[in-house]
Amino acid sequence: MESQIEEQLEKIMPEDLARTFESAYHVLVQGDHDHIDDLLKHGGTLIKKAAQRFTPTQLILGIAALAAVAVVVVNRSMDSTDDSDAEDAGTSAEPVKENKPKANANKGPQNPDSH
Repeated sequence: MESQIEEQLEKIMPEDLARTFESAYHVLVQGDHDHIDDLLKHGGTLIKKAAQRFTPTQLILGIAALAAVAVVVVNRSMDSTDDSDAEDAGTSAEPVKENKPKANANKGPQNPDSH
């Protein structure tokens, strides 16, 4: 009976892990957001295969660990954008202020003596 169950379960192959980590590297490290679809596809396949072998408790703990890693990654990326803003604040350059002409097209001719 157990041998039949083992045959029905899909095995997690090293290629599954490699594809998932490669997609994650492209998206998270290199910032190539074109690979998000690949990451979702490969990650979903990996999670589906892993979920067949995990108990419900292991699955919940695994998802919690993934969520914690996601929070750390997002926090780190937010800090890196804040650091780039701080670099600009330390310069002596001032922002350029452009005087844009106001649109007077709807007001008609401007003649102060015509009142």
